[in-house]
Amino acid sequence: MPGRVQFKKTPRRPTFVRQWRQYRGLSQEQLAERLDMSAAQLSRVETGKQPYTQDFLEAAAAALSTDVPSLIMRDPLKEDPNDPNSIWSLWDHAKPGQRRMIVDIAKTVTKTGT
Repeated sequence: MPGRVQFKKTPRRPTFVRQWRQYRGLSQEQLAERLDMSAAQLSRVETGKQPYTQDFLEAAAAALSTDVPSLIMRDPLKEDPNDPNSIWSLWDHAKPGQRRMIVDIAKTVTKTGT
């Protein structure tokens, strides 16, 4: 039987939940209610004082009309919502088949430089 396994507790990746909440014009209380949690719990998750779970991220993404990757990669407050040509604006408005094409084109550009 193996001995104890040591693991280092590392902090979770910061999220942009607060920024998405603000972008959608919601208070902590409003989002907390949608997530069936207290505003204090939500505040602790937003500040990184309480770890988030995959279930939390999925529920928050649904409540904020976005996707889980956006909650950990995108600050919507730093995007220009008036720029229809921004990459995220294009992505948000693309249909699933178009998104696959966007990814394929981006791979080609990064691979070939053209």
